[in-house]
Order: sequence, then C-alpha cells, then structure tokens
Amino acid sequence: MIRRGSLLERSLLLKFMQRTYQDLFPNENFFHLEQTVKQYFSSDTPLWWIEEESGGSGGREELPPLTSPASPAPVACLWVGNAIDQVHGNRHAHIFILYVVPEHRRRGIGTALMRYVENWAIQRGDRQIGLQVFQSNKPALNLYNQLGYQTQSIWMVKFLSAEK
Repeated sequence: MIRRGSLLERSLLLKFMQRTYQDLFPNENFFHLEQTVKQYFSSDTPLWWIEEESGGSGGREELPPLTSPASPAPVACLWVGNAIDQVHGNRHAHIFILYVVPEHRRRGIGTALMRYVENWAIQRGDRQIGLQVFQSNKPALNLYNQLGYQTQSIWMVKFLSAEK
C-alpha cells in the first residue's frame, strides 16, 4: 500500500536515510543526515511510503524497528525534491532517496515506486527526473538502467587533505 508521507514523519525519513547509507557504507556514522532532512524536507518535497498491509515482521528482527509496533510498518520510501535542468532551465523532479528494506527487495517495489514518481512528475509537467546513484550500488544501477535512465553527467570529487 502506498501513502503520501507527512511533515510529521521527519524522524522516520531520517531513519530510512541512515539505513540507506549504512547499507552502502557500514562503518560510517551518518549523523549529518539530520541536517539534510531539516534543510530540504518540506511540503514542496513529497515523501511516499510503502507499508505492509497486515502483520508479520518480515524477518526484521536483526535490524532495529523503524516504527512502533502499533503503527504500520513501512517497507520502502521515496523522497522527491525539485531541481533545475542547467541546460534548459526547466524544473524537474529529483529523487533524494529510494529505499526498500532488504527483506522486501526483488519484489518489484522499487520499480513500482519509480513508475509512480514518473507518473506524478508527468502530471505536474516535468520533462525529466534526476537522481544520483553510487557507482558501487550495482542493484540500483541495474534498476535504473532497466527503467530507461541514462547517464547524463558524471559527478566527480577530489578529496582534499587538511595538511599543509
């Protein structure tokens, strides 16, 4: 079941973001993500949840729960912001995060969320959707390639030493 998130779910969004990055970089701390959510999460940046329809823990015992036992258990989230196409100047949707908890992956949830956001973006007049994916995240790269996403630019970084 998909539902639109509310601004009151800031802490749950933060937990999903932290889990996303911990999956990719297990030895890092991601306390700074709180600032990202604080700065960018608003009524202009929609959030959607996929929730389990009924009972069952789905094997989540090995991970801390994302919600209290009395609330529906989200198994995926999609958070979308706005960006400007620097070539043409058009506003477009930008995916901040798409996350499916590990025990619910490979069931079509990510694909369904991507199709959902594509339809949402078309309805609001967007001509493209942007996202950033880590080169090491092969499952996500495969998903986006299968859905027709193409590399438009490459984000490059250079780590600077504080030593002089």
